Amino acid sequence: MMDIKRLREWIGRSETEEEVLSTRIATQFAATLDLPGEWTEGAEAPPMIHWCLAQGREPTRALADDGHPPRGGFLPPVTLPRRMWAGGELSFVAPLRVGSVVERRSTVRDVVAKEGRSGPLCFVTVEHVYRCDGVEALTERQDIVYREAASTHKPGQGQKAPEGQEHRSITPSRALLFRYSAVTFNAHRIHYDIVYAREDEGYPGLVVHGPLQATLLCQYARTLSGKPPRRFAFRSHSPVFDTSDFTLNATQEGEEMQLWTAQANGPRAMVATATW
Repeated sequence: MMDIKRLREWIGRSETEEEVLSTRIATQFAATLDLPGEWTEGAEAPPMIHWCLAQGREPTRALADDGHPPRGGFLPPVTLPRRMWAGGELSFVAPLRVGSVVERRSTVRDVVAKEGRSGPLCFVTVEHVYRCDGVEALTERQDIVYREAASTHKPGQGQKAPEGQEHRSITPSRALLFRYSAVTFNAHRIHYDIVYAREDEGYPGLVVHGPLQATLLCQYARTLSGKPPRRFAFRSHSPVFDTSDFTLNATQEGEEMQLWTAQANGPRAMVATATW
């Protein structure tokens, strides 16, 4: 049973990391996502590259069997075995630039226990503030959910997602998932180890990263509008697997753009709103 009182002692805990947004990082991120452009020093970096920067650097021997860092450091030691990125919200203030020093200041803002249909859940809210050469560039709220292990995970059930006014198909190749894991220094095995994903976590295939889906949606919004959004909020409703293509969808509603991903014949998987 979770000791929620103890877990809430982590509220207010902070850490600060920094890294140079090098031409190598920018080039590899762009290559992973097939983004055009020249990524020389001083150039405006592509949106959502911040998830490649100042990541944890725990030694491999310290990782848990699922590939996650050990619990009880910056994040609270939640005992529920499965950890997923549930969603978040970003406010873009200024662009990150290639060659600049990017600092990430992270603070645990809340820890809440809930009861879901599948059992107990624990939500951890983290605030990240990114500064580029000392100037605030973006702020982010990250929502992490911990839950019990499930014996099997079926593709999302529910009403089939509609097609957006604009839409395009994405093939979640194993090369794409592996490269995104590598460029974000994410060792969670559900994204690249098919045997582990199937036999240990009960998934039908590799899981497409939530942040990767959010990145693709945000960049799709930028492509359609011609400029990056000032605010981007997203939430995961169901997983997407590498077992078939999925779509990016977008519909303009007034000053906002509603976006979502969906696997073939499946419900909305990740839902997002972009605002300029």
